[in-house]
Amino acid sequence: MSKKAKPIDFEQQLENLEALVASLESGDLSLEESMQSFELGIKVARDCQKALKEAEQRVEILTRQGNELVSDHYSSEV
Repeated sequence: MSKKAKPIDFEQQLENLEALVASLESGDLSLEESMQSFELGIKVARDCQKALKEAEQRVEILTRQGNELVSDHYSSEV
């Protein structure tokens, strides 16, 4: 039996990523600290991308009517 991963708090992770970028840009970190922050930043960014993709898929599923996306009706009108 596989465990479902706990959904991330997207907004909190985005704030964490912004803080990591700010600390890297400050130039106050050692090379090792910079590398650790960069690695963590990559992981956080990937987690955020995954969460966005999952949200996009959920929206697409919710907006389907039969085999046609509801949003297709509106996109041609805009």
